Amino acid sequence: MSSSGAQIAAARCSKEEWELRVQLAACYRAFVHYGWTDSIFTHLSARVPGQTDQYLINPYGLMFHEICASNLIKVDFDGNVIDGDYPFNEAGHAIHSAMLMARPDVNVALHSHTRAGMAVSCMDCGLLPLTQQSNEIRDLLVYHDYGIARTDGEECRRLGADIADKWIMIMRNHGLLTVGRSVAEAFYYLYTVENACKVQVDVLACQQGYVTPDPAVVDEQAYQGALSCSESDDYIQLAWDAVVRLLDSKDPSYRD
Repeated sequence: MSSSGAQIAAARCSKEEWELRVQLAACYRAFVHYGWTDSIFTHLSARVPGQTDQYLINPYGLMFHEICASNLIKVDFDGNVIDGDYPFNEAGHAIHSAMLMARPDVNVALHSHTRAGMAVSCMDCGLLPLTQQSNEIRDLLVYHDYGIARTDGEECRRLGADIADKWIMIMRNHGLLTVGRSVAEAFYYLYTVENACKVQVDVLACQQGYVTPDPAVVDEQAYQGALSCSESDDYIQLAWDAVVRLLDSKDPSYRD
């Protein structure tokens, strides 16, 4: 979209909403950079500032590198498109509205179908305590048994119930999902769980014996991870700011 087009789009919403649109669009481009995309599938959402029952999500049919602040669509929890020229992914609406309805304290939800995330989601052992990253998120993570969200209202209710007070979900036989109070926070959790999954797949593929830290060390790492979550540590925002600078150096068109 041209800069004039972006200006017109920005005029349709509040300053707070436009700033959030830019952040969410950046997150879509970050998915491209890190190789977390799945064609036009998967979805990232953010609650509209000042609205409890409306959220922003990707237009269904666009690749993630095409998404920018102005073409994100605004949808309410009943599935009505409030603003935008595209439809939404029905499964995406089901999953994201379930998360945002269940957790008034969070504003962002990210869902991925990465190869490593899906691989670990199929393992009966779940995420193993192999690395600092896996241990850091141990007490922030929950598992959800597979269900088809697009056509099953009960599945959406289970998703909302299963996330409870956690921040990371491994959706069995499906993929990963994280929530956060900000784009920065949800992205950090997805980055962390994705890296933990990649290492686990690599370790198990080697078919060699592996070591895990002493249980007391794992407990301490998990405690520190949960403590950082409760205090919303500055390093999460610092890490996200670095990602945004990277994206701006590559292609700032997500800001349009």
